[in-house]
Amino acid sequence: MSSSPHPALPSPAHIAAAPRSRASRSPWRALRHRSMRWWSLANFVSNAGTWMQLTVQNLLVLQITGSAAATGLSMSVQAAPALFMSLVGGAAVDRWPRKVTAAVSQALLGAVAFVTALLVALDRLDMTSLMILAAVTGLVATVDGPACALLGNDLVPVEDLPSAIGVGALVHNAGRLTGAALAGVTVGFLGTAAAYAGNGLSFLFVAAVIPFLRPAPGAPGRGEGAARLATAPRRDRGQDMTVRQGLAFFARRPRLLALAGITGISAVFGRNYQLTLAVLVTGPLAGGAASFGTVSTVLAVGGMLGAVLGARLHRPSVWLVGMLAAAGGLLQAIAGLSPSLAVLLVMVLPMAVVESVSDTAGTAVLQTDPPAHLRGRVLGVWGSIGTVWGLGGPPALGLLMEWAGARGALVAGGLLIAGTIGAGLLLRDRRATTPVTLRPQEGDLTGRESLSTAA
Repeated sequence: MSSSPHPALPSPAHIAAAPRSRASRSPWRALRHRSMRWWSLANFVSNAGTWMQLTVQNLLVLQITGSAAATGLSMSVQAAPALFMSLVGGAAVDRWPRKVTAAVSQALLGAVAFVTALLVALDRLDMTSLMILAAVTGLVATVDGPACALLGNDLVPVEDLPSAIGVGALVHNAGRLTGAALAGVTVGFLGTAAAYAGNGLSFLFVAAVIPFLRPAPGAPGRGEGAARLATAPRRDRGQDMTVRQGLAFFARRPRLLALAGITGISAVFGRNYQLTLAVLVTGPLAGGAASFGTVSTVLAVGGMLGAVLGARLHRPSVWLVGMLAAAGGLLQAIAGLSPSLAVLLVMVLPMAVVESVSDTAGTAVLQTDPPAHLRGRVLGVWGSIGTVWGLGGPPALGLLMEWAGARGALVAGGLLIAGTIGAGLLLRDRRATTPVTLRPQEGDLTGRESLSTAA
């Protein structure tokens, strides 16, 4: 035994483990992996190109048709394939090699953007061709979305997945801001066609990066799914990849059903702040476009802060998603009662933060809960459900606003979200704590005695 007053020096193993432990708590820990850094850069370029195109696309439709209804129709046509074809797209992602699938889908989206740029440059783009191109884009996206999401998951260990999702959210917002800024410069100097061509180049950049990506050890990838298929009899491999199997798994998975319910009620009665807060600011709060722009900026900042906080999570759960969504609903209800724009801004920031963390946690659960060989189809089911929410939410919220006004819609919607989720969590906890009583039969011990004997 040593009597030295000096503390023992840490071993080399402890020295090596300390930085790793600290890094594991960092929201940026996913970027330790080289392939994830390249993937984040590629997604930033792609998001910037997409938002550059989206910024000018609605103006282009208005220029061609002079109709706001036609603009909304073009957006619906692009979203419609996700309602009907997401299940098939998810099954394709499970069946085909993920990197090849993502690279080909990115190249196809780039080709659509280049064709649109050519038609715009030649002044040959009409409403019919625009609708066809929008439908093709939506169809390819039903495969591209789950393929790219799961490919990104393969680049980090499972414990770093929340960090990867949080980084992805930050990349998305940064690309959105950059793309909107580039749109004005590009159109001003090079014309509208250049925005579409730039988006096409961004897709090709992603397709060029994908072959060089390498999965991380311990990644939540399709290793187990590939091994399962490789060892399965040939006659069973096709059956293992059916759309029906993905639907059945989702329907029998209580965690996924609960996550769908939480996300659905939040999407319908909350989240549509471009509608509800716009009416609140310009109506009861007597603000203008500049005031709503300030609110939108605060929402964006809160979303980015929430993405950073969400990236610090390790093992998100549906319970956490529900608690955060309920808290967001309560904050929304309070925001609806704001007497002034200043008070609204104070409430909007934490509301956006909480909902962004909830989104990050929910995405992590969704992408890691299913077995690897089913994740594409589960994301396909989720894509179809999300499209229903996206198409049905705004009209339902609009009707609520017609009946209760902007304040009433925010308050009633927030309370409905919090109350429904809270009741569901309480019911879940009650079921979890209810003791199981075995029914004794003649000649047997009582249930409690049977259990104690078995123990």
